Parts: sequence; C-alpha cells; structure tokens
Amino acid sequence: MKPGDVLDHYRIDSVVAESASATVFRATDLRNDSNVAIKVPHPNMQSDPAFADRFSREVKIGELLDHPNIMKVIADPERIGIYMVMEWFDGKTLSEILKQEGHLAVDRAVRIAILICDALEYIHVQGFVHGGIRPENVMIGAGDSVKLIDFEGAIRASARRLTMAGLAQALGPTNYISPEELKGKRGDARGDIYALGVMLYQMLTGKLPFQSTALYDRITNYPIPPREVDPAISPQLQEVIYRALEREPQNRYANAHEFARDLGHLDQVGVADRPELRDWKKKSGQQSKRYLRYALILAIPIAIFGLLLYMARR
Repeated sequence: MKPGDVLDHYRIDSVVAESASATVFRATDLRNDSNVAIKVPHPNMQSDPAFADRFSREVKIGELLDHPNIMKVIADPERIGIYMVMEWFDGKTLSEILKQEGHLAVDRAVRIAILICDALEYIHVQGFVHGGIRPENVMIGAGDSVKLIDFEGAIRASARRLTMAGLAQALGPTNYISPEELKGKRGDARGDIYALGVMLYQMLTGKLPFQSTALYDRITNYPIPPREVDPAISPQLQEVIYRALEREPQNRYANAHEFARDLGHLDQVGVADRPELRDWKKKSGQQSKRYLRYALILAIPIAIFGLLLYMARR
C-alpha cells in the first residue's frame, strides 16, 4: 500500500507508523470524507496463523470497547481486505514524548497515569487484559488527552495466557512484563498494573526501574528507588510506584481503580517501612565505603610519588 491507493472505500493518504508486523496509515473514508487510521498487516504476516489469530482478536476486542481513553476500532461490515479501521487521533506516542523531553513533570506524569488507570479499569471490568501496556502503545494528544492503542496482546481475562516465549515474540521487549509472566506463569489484570507502574517510574525519572536487560534482575532484585533518581518525587508517590511494582501479584494494587485513587489523593497514602529501601540504603552505604577504600588505596602511591618528587627537587 502507498499514498493514493484505495482500499475498499478508503483512500490511503500517508504512512503514520510501521512495525515488523503491520503499517498504520492515515486515510480518508470516501463515503463521508472523514479521517481514519488503518492498520494493514504486512503480506508475509497475513499467512502466519498465530499472527492472524492475534490480529482477528485485536479487531474483535477493539470493536467491543468504547471508552474515551481507548482508541476506538470502527466496525465495517463492508470491509473485504484484512485490515483494521480506527478513529483518527492527533497526537504523539508517549515513547516519542519521552525521547524528546527525557522525563515529565510530576503533576503531568500523575495526570497521564490516572487517565491510563481509568482506561485499564474499564478494560478489566469488561473482562479483558490489555497485555501490551508500554509507552509505544499510549497516544498523547492536546491537553494531555490519552488513548490506549494496540490490543494485539489483549486477551479475555479467563483465557489461557500465552507462554513467555510466545508473549515475548508477540509483544517484543520485556521491560514492561510482570515478574510472574517472566517466570512463565499465567498473568492477569495485575500484569497491566505492573506495566503501568514501570511506565509511571519512567515518566517521572526518564529511566527504567531496572537498568539491566537480564530477566533475573526483575525477578530477584528491587528497582532503584525513584527518589534516588529524582528527589522531587514525594515519599508518597514513591510508595504508590512500589505498590504497583510489587514482585508478587497479590501484593500489588488489586485493580486500576485503587491505583488511580492513590494517585489522586497522595496526601492520604501511608508510607511503608520497606525492606527494599533499607536494603538499598545498606548497599549504597557499603558501595560508598568501598569507593572510599579504593580512593585511599589510589591516593597512597600518588602521595608517595608527590613526596619523592618534592624531595628530589629540594
């Protein structure tokens, strides 16, 4: 497909985005001259049964969902080809914004996170799990309006979850996948909560909670405390992030509504005496002492050299 081509009753106007599996175009519905977005799978992907199943599921789920913070998929019984039609939304992905700005102001990050929580609560109440919450799948428009996009990884909450190998192949990078799913266990709506916790951390600090790409790091270690990266983050907001990033799913927020409630009332959030913070301070203190020892060891030969040089000149 290229600009100027006509797909059924849609004229292709421009390429908006392209991934390994599909291209998203801006198009015009020739029946009413309205703008739409069209997602067209690459020809080689249309013959892949696994992808075809995911794409069909994405279309069906998208047509069922109707929420202001979710990109609306438009049902079109006249469609002949294999593609998906969506409402047109002017904006940028959160990923693009973070690349440009590094990180967001606290108030803005919290406001965006609350809107995403509202969308997730609706999705979960409808009986679905998004399964692909990450900055590339969040569109930000005028006035920081939000649209969740890309339901390729979405499933019914009661359905059998993909294996880790299948999930990684379907969704790409695993930075936003919950520890239980990394261990091959069945995920649920709390996996979306974890992913949003990672995104909130990233919006506030410009960094991921775990710098290592090793999977075991997210399974066995704790994230760098957000306030260590940016002291402007309040202890209450840090506590909210920790609750979303709990390693054990039963210790996380039970639902997105609770997550949003705490974000909207940070003054009412109690700050726990967390072992991960004590461990971090202990490790940080040990590391500082180790650096000091190294500095002293290096300083001794330098001092001796300086003394010998001074005596030689005398």
